[in-house]
Amino acid sequence: MLVDDQALVRSGFRMILSTEADIEVVGEAGDGVEAVAEARALRPDVVLMDVQMPRKDGIEATATVVEEDLGKVVILTTFDRDDYLFAALRAGASGFLLKNCEADQLVEAVRAVGRGHALLSPEVTRRVIARMAAPDAASTRAPDPAVTAGLASLTEREREVLVLLGEGLSNAEIAARLVLGEATVKTHVSHVLAKLHLRDRVQAVVFAHKAGLAG
Repeated sequence: MLVDDQALVRSGFRMILSTEADIEVVGEAGDGVEAVAEARALRPDVVLMDVQMPRKDGIEATATVVEEDLGKVVILTTFDRDDYLFAALRAGASGFLLKNCEADQLVEAVRAVGRGHALLSPEVTRRVIARMAAPDAASTRAPDPAVTAGLASLTEREREVLVLLGEGLSNAEIAARLVLGEATVKTHVSHVLAKLHLRDRVQAVVFAHKAGLAG
């Protein structure tokens, strides 16, 4: 489902996505209120969500969509508004996509999130890391007990995987870094997410920085 207050933007995305045999655009919305209503009616697998919209913005709409389990949300973001990025993280977005991305990146993002993967592009991950590093460094003086307990539940290898997740690395990149098979890395990632009660890799990035493991 496409959500943007500019009809031209929605038309462009629809044109790109509709050419793919495995992707169907099931609906559109021009603001956050319409987005929630359409998501409730259509139950899309993936929602491409703009942020700045009338009546209800994309962050509020994302929070509702995620809370009601109406679909996975990919936020359409820009570099000049980091505050949107972190608000979207807190709202439960599964991914972030730059509005000036290439067509193939848009298609692959929809596919990845549709398959249940979280999407943090390297560019966006770097912004997350840069923005979170300073406040998290200060917070390490008074560790969150939940974070400390979560880390204690991890094996040494799982902790290594969490550190690399915090850097935004893919499973293939983690496998190369640790000299492991990609299937083994996938298992470790699943264990890390389960033990730390994290929804996806996006939350793993946030956790790693709260724990002072990356930055």
